[in-house]
Amino acid sequence: MSIVKNEAKIKNPIVVAVREQLEHRALWLYYLTDEAKKKGLDPKDFAAAAVRRCGRYQGAGLVKKGGTESLVGLRKSLFTKPAQWTFEMDVIKSTDDLLELKFHYCPLVKAWQKVGCSDEEIAELCDIAMCGDRGIGERYGAELDLPKTIAKGDDICHLKYHK
Repeated sequence: MSIVKNEAKIKNPIVVAVREQLEHRALWLYYLTDEAKKKGLDPKDFAAAAVRRCGRYQGAGLVKKGGTESLVGLRKSLFTKPAQWTFEMDVIKSTDDLLELKFHYCPLVKAWQKVGCSDEEIAELCDIAMCGDRGIGERYGAELDLPKTIAKGDDICHLKYHK
């Protein structure tokens, strides 16, 4: 029996469509790492670095778009209302130096659940995927702490960006 609990409450068709796009992205990560394993490669040797690199690229664009390295700018440019609905997210605190968020649903985890990943695989894939968020944080001069994740059986994903 899985320890991962991840059920959406918001059922709006537009939000569901956005979630499906994010699920598709999660499937790419799963299939890439699965094919790597089949070829004798360890995804830990490359996947986290590649995803972090992608996050730094995305973060640079967000900083440029918002014109600031303030974490308030990150909230305004990335964690918009549509993103809040998609992840059933609460913004707990938003200042120049601290951005604290709680996600109550994760479409990436849902995709991995749908293809039958084990709890261990889901946790590993989540760790890799979160490297993108860490890379975004780097571009804002911030670190990301994850005290809780849905992928590891917690009731929420708790993200804390801090400078």
